[in-house]
Amino acid sequence: MTLVIAHLLVTAALLLLVSNLVRHFDVRDATSAVLAAIVLGLANTFVRPLAIALTLPLTVVTLGLFLVVVNGFVLKIVAAIVPGFDIEGFLPAVWGALLLSIFNLLVELAFAPGW
Repeated sequence: MTLVIAHLLVTAALLLLVSNLVRHFDVRDATSAVLAAIVLGLANTFVRPLAIALTLPLTVVTLGLFLVVVNGFVLKIVAAIVPGFDIEGFLPAVWGALLLSIFNLLVELAFAPGW
């Protein structure tokens, strides 16, 4: 349970960081960031696998690069649900998804046991 809460808080902090780096990717405050992290976790659990299955041929043709677009789509869905989390346009969602993925990877590499 502690690991889940830690991951949630790290994701919220990364959302705040990405909002400072990407124009039109806005997180109003820490409360909105935590709520967005919760909804993003749920969307990644339920919506993202369906989106990946539906776009599998395109993902294969692009050698997996289309997954960044799928992640941007999931972020747009989360922004539509969570008050205080706004993404104006699809391109900021894709850039935000890309940065969020990179930052999550860096955090995982920094804190993963055995590295």
